Amino acid sequence: MTQQKPSAPLIPIPNGNRQKDVGRAGPLAWAGLALLSLPTVMLGLDLTLLHLTLPALAADLQPTSSQALWIMDAYGFLIAGFLITMGTLGDRIGRRKLLLIGAVAFAAASVLAAFSTSANMLIAARAALGVAGATLMPSTLALISNLFPSPRQRALGIGIWATMWGIGYALGPVVGGLLLEWFWWGAAFLIAVPVVILLLLLAPLLLPEYRAPDAGRLDLPSVLLSLPAMLPFVYGIKQIAKSGITLDAIAAILVGVLFAWIFIKRQRRLADPLLDLSLFSNRTFSVALIVLLFGLVAVGGTMLLVAQYLQLVAGHSPATAGLWMGLAALAMIIGGTGAPLMARVIRPGFVVAGSLALSVAGYLMLTQITPDAEGVTLAVAALALAYLGNGTIAALGTDLVVGSAPAEKAGSASAMTEMVQDLGISLGVALLGSIASAVYHRAMLKHLPRDLEAGMREAVVDSLWAASSLASELPDGLMAQAQVAFMAGLHGAAIFSAASVAVLTVLSAVALRHVGVVIPREGA
Repeated sequence: MTQQKPSAPLIPIPNGNRQKDVGRAGPLAWAGLALLSLPTVMLGLDLTLLHLTLPALAADLQPTSSQALWIMDAYGFLIAGFLITMGTLGDRIGRRKLLLIGAVAFAAASVLAAFSTSANMLIAARAALGVAGATLMPSTLALISNLFPSPRQRALGIGIWATMWGIGYALGPVVGGLLLEWFWWGAAFLIAVPVVILLLLLAPLLLPEYRAPDAGRLDLPSVLLSLPAMLPFVYGIKQIAKSGITLDAIAAILVGVLFAWIFIKRQRRLADPLLDLSLFSNRTFSVALIVLLFGLVAVGGTMLLVAQYLQLVAGHSPATAGLWMGLAALAMIIGGTGAPLMARVIRPGFVVAGSLALSVAGYLMLTQITPDAEGVTLAVAALALAYLGNGTIAALGTDLVVGSAPAEKAGSASAMTEMVQDLGISLGVALLGSIASAVYHRAMLKHLPRDLEAGMREAVVDSLWAASSLASELPDGLMAQAQVAFMAGLHGAAIFSAASVAVLTVLSAVALRHVGVVIPREGA
């Protein structure tokens, strides 16, 4: 029986144990995976934790519509901005070390967020959470490659990891909604504290340390260039979501593109680049990243809109709406754990394409939902199909990306998968939110009474959640009209999602058809 060894040595952990460099991983590795699942769930939670608590948060902190967008998205965008840096840094200073440093920072930022007294303070805390989260996400995924040198076990481990992240992402509204029933909106952030304490206690016992040999120094100019390449682009997207296509939004996006071009030119000249562009020469790597990015654009924005529909249109409490969304999230578990098993007998590209085709059906179903009970059932079923595709692409797409990269680049490849997933979700919130908002604005401007007070007029035109906060003061019928306008916006966003995911379905079937059933039998 031929043993498979990691391509780079593992550094012993302090108690003298080490992950054995044999084909099959033992119980220690699976215990380590269980430990890594805790921060993974936590990171997924924080991406969507505020979806159902936004109305309560808005009533307490009184954010503007722009501040509300930053509260929602600062976390995901800052993660995306720093992931490449942190993934590469983990390869250099040690993946476990970076994981523990980031965990402490994440707990501290969570406490700050929980006790925020203003919208700007919460935005700053969410931004700090994003930077800290950027240290955790690539570390957890890259360490799986160290725990499981066998491709078959690694694929299953990554599938479980993706499922745990997806569960956290999907259950964020559930947890936020339930906690809001008993505590204040900030209590949800405090979940991170016991998770971090457990991680600090057990990581030295269960997780190996790994540093890439001859990784070189971290190129600080590249780090500095990566931020203006990302953040102006982010700002431009947010401005478009808030005010439509404006000169300053376009200028910001162009600045981001310019710095991205400078960043790429520098990477090509460096012997030890921050981002190894040679990874993109692998078609599997590139296509899998594209599928991850745009697949999550669709599901990220849809999730927020469905959460608002369940509360603000169907009239459910945050807890009930969260439970409905949790029911739909079961499909993500099926996709995340079932896809790696199906890929053992069916080509991965066809597994991905099939699940995305079901997601397209789900998005089309969303165009038919109504405000009544039947509409709620249809919305939950549609969201379940979207989640099924999300679980599949998160598990198989991630394994295709990490598996196609050299072992010493696993941290960088892991960072890329995390960056596109977080960027995809955040872009989805901004892009689909802007589509839904544009439809809502146009519809409401046609139905506003001319004598409506200016402040009330601005709130009603701004968003449905802003209108809901003034529901008792609005003229008869105006709130119902706002709900109809929101439904029209949701339908428009669903059509966009269906069309974009249909394109991804064809891309997966065609561009990934060459990827065979690559997970070998143990000992092969």
